[in-house]
Amino acid sequence: KVIWTLLVTILGYASSLPVSDDSICTAEELAKYSIIFTGKWSQTAFPKQYPLYRPPAQWSSLLGVTHSSDYSMWKKNEYASNGVRDFAEKGEAWLLMKEIEEAGEKIQSVHGIFSAPAISSGTGQTSTELEVHSRHPLVSFVVRIVPSPDWFVGIDSLNLCEGDHWMEEVSVDLFPYDAGTDSGFTFSSPNFATIPQDTVTEITCSSPSHPANSFYYPKLKILPPIAQVTMVKLKKTQLGLSAPYINQPAKSNEIIDSIS
Repeated sequence: KVIWTLLVTILGYASSLPVSDDSICTAEELAKYSIIFTGKWSQTAFPKQYPLYRPPAQWSSLLGVTHSSDYSMWKKNEYASNGVRDFAEKGEAWLLMKEIEEAGEKIQSVHGIFSAPAISSGTGQTSTELEVHSRHPLVSFVVRIVPSPDWFVGIDSLNLCEGDHWMEEVSVDLFPYDAGTDSGFTFSSPNFATIPQDTVTEITCSSPSHPANSFYYPKLKILPPIAQVTMVKLKKTQLGLSAPYINQPAKSNEIIDSIS
C-alpha cells in the first residue's frame, strides 16, 4: 500500500510538470530552411497616412534566432528587452544581437542567428537561410516597420518540429505590433518615450482606439496582413548538403554590414 501511494504521488507530480515546446522533438538532429519575408504594406491596403517620402514605406533588415524554449526574443503582453526596443525604434541590431549571444552562452538556449537584407519599399521580398536543431527547433524574428515610432512585425517561438519530423513548409500572416517603448500614434510621430514602459501589444484596426492612429480603420473587422513569412525545408543532396547551399556565398555578416 505504501509503494502504491508513493507511485501515485510520483506519477501525479510528473503529470503536473510543464512540457516545454521543444521537449518532444525526435526528428533528425539538424534541418535547414529557406525563409522568405514578403512585405504587403501597400498604399491600396493601408491608405491612411501611407508614408510616401522622408522616408517612404519600407522594412528594416530581418533579424532572427533559432532557439529552445529557454529563450525568448519577444512576447506579446510582456515587456520588450532593451535590444528589442533599440531595434523597433531605430533599427539598431547590436544590443539585440548581444542579448542573443549572452543567452546562448549562459543557458545554451540559442542555436544560431540569421538575417536577411532590408526591403526599400512597403512591398517586396527578402530571404535567407536558417538551421534548426532537435533541441533548438523554435524560430523567432523581428522586422521593423519604417517609418514608425516602435512598430514591428515578427514571430515568437514558432516550432518547426512535429514529433519525429520537421515541417516541410509553413506560411504565417504577419500583423503589426507596438513594442510599448514609444507613445507615437502615427508613422512619422516624433520620438516620445513611453514612461513607464508598456508591454508589447498587437496593433489592430480598432486598437489603439484613437482617430490619429495610422492603423485605425474602424469600418474593418480585422486589418489585412501587412506582411507574410514562408519557411521551406531544404532538400538534402547525396553529399549530405542542402542543395541551395552549394556555391553560395555566406550570408552571416549581412546584418552587421547593413545595420550595425
